[in-house]
Amino acid sequence: MIDFLYHWFPMDTSQLPNMIEDSFETLAMAFLGSFLGLIIALPISFIAAKNTSPSPFLFHLSRVVLSFVRSIPEIVFGLILLTALGLGPFPAVLAIMFHNIGVLGKLVSELVEASDPGPQEAMKAVGAKNWFAYLFSILPQIWPNVLSHYFYRFEVAIRTSLILGFIGGGGIGQRLFNDFKTFQYPAVSLDVLIIMIIVIVVDLFGSHVRNKVI
Repeated sequence: MIDFLYHWFPMDTSQLPNMIEDSFETLAMAFLGSFLGLIIALPISFIAAKNTSPSPFLFHLSRVVLSFVRSIPEIVFGLILLTALGLGPFPAVLAIMFHNIGVLGKLVSELVEASDPGPQEAMKAVGAKNWFAYLFSILPQIWPNVLSHYFYRFEVAIRTSLILGFIGGGGIGQRLFNDFKTFQYPAVSLDVLIIMIIVIVVDLFGSHVRNKVI
């Protein structure tokens, strides 16, 4: 093992500009997948919450759909979409988005169910429509926790996009896989360092935003 790790150093910086470009591609994949997942999951979560669902049928249907989507890992979505749509970041973004719809839809629906009903009842008492009352009485209560869940899923999506890169999704994950297969260990060590820096920076940024909002 020591002999194997010995070949990782010194790091090969000759491809650093291309590695940084691939890193931004990985960040874009993770951000778009998690952001689009949140945008789609928000309205579904209100349907999947007992206190805001328009009907019992839609409540149970949305719960089943979210459970089904959540039960399929991103790697499975990735394999299906990469086969159907071809290699590249677009199928990887869709794979991350579909899984995040299930996860964030479940998490946000639980936040909606736990929200204080007082502001919602007050808005309905003065004649506000249901969707208007939900938007302005429940969403402000749960928004800090929604952001917290989103940034956590964003961090997970970065690691997921690395795995999807192994099967042709692009980004720094695909570069890492190719460098490892071709025994370019000095380049592998720099790939790993860049990935660590990305995860740490996103974690710090997410903590800063959560502190500002809360």
